[in-house]
Amino acid sequence: MVRVSAVDPGLLELARTVEKTDYCFTTITPESHRRVNARHGNDEALDLRDVFGWSRRFDPAILPEGLFALMQAAGAVVADGERWRSCVRLSTIGDLLFVHSAFPTEAGDAVFFGPDTYRFVAAMRQEIACGTLPLWRRAVDLGCGSGAAGIVLARDNPEGSVVLTDINPAALRFAAINAALAKVANVAVHQANLLDGVDGELDLVVANPPYLLDPAKRLYRHGGGARGEGLSLAIVDAALARLTPGGTLLLYTGTAIVGGLDPFREAVAVRLAGSGHSWRYREIDPDVFGEELAHSDADRIAAVFLTLKKAK
Repeated sequence: MVRVSAVDPGLLELARTVEKTDYCFTTITPESHRRVNARHGNDEALDLRDVFGWSRRFDPAILPEGLFALMQAAGAVVADGERWRSCVRLSTIGDLLFVHSAFPTEAGDAVFFGPDTYRFVAAMRQEIACGTLPLWRRAVDLGCGSGAAGIVLARDNPEGSVVLTDINPAALRFAAINAALAKVANVAVHQANLLDGVDGELDLVVANPPYLLDPAKRLYRHGGGARGEGLSLAIVDAALARLTPGGTLLLYTGTAIVGGLDPFREAVAVRLAGSGHSWRYREIDPDVFGEELAHSDADRIAAVFLTLKKAK
């Protein structure tokens, strides 16, 4: 495990400097982002939101004094003809700032942040606020990406400890920076495939895995399986093997609805039949990433939330 102190000081200083400007940006889906940037007059940045949110090319003269030098020192800027582009995006959830990959997220190790992140964090906090879950002491944000969910958990429960795990080193780099930005001391980062190398039992596992079938198999998009459900099912199995009796998995994912049926829910039901574990399953959004339907036999892709409590 790696603690998040003194991680990537250059990028951390850059993010903290932008944060002091009261910067705020809500990141949208890639298709919506593309459409907004394609509008007339949106090709070049006019302010910090254009630079660090919309990933538009910019003239350093529009930046506050010293900020471009910080970007250069952090390796967070790349030349684009006679202009420049930020290599990172900055997004906000409430008063928290998160660093993640710039648009477009085409690289195999890109770290995604968008509407799924907001839905996941909101659904997770709502589930915990209901008071039906036991107080957790040890939690894992599995496949953490930017670390948003685990960092929110850590701040909401400073008495607990949270491990942010991901197979992607780029994700762990950003997650560590984001934990430092949030000033949470009860977080560690760990590179892992699922829960490999995470010792001991866990009270809580939260996860927002990729659920699409991506021909390029980019880590943040490709869910595997027949229709993108493979990684989500692997997380169910891994969590059940490591949760304490009465421990909980909170899983936000997407599922391809085919002919009115939800194959992911059906697969979960088969796995848990007769197990004694209790679970609830709800649809959060009936229609996400509609552009993916052009390459699928699905009626729609729904965002769903699984609450699974291990039998005592």
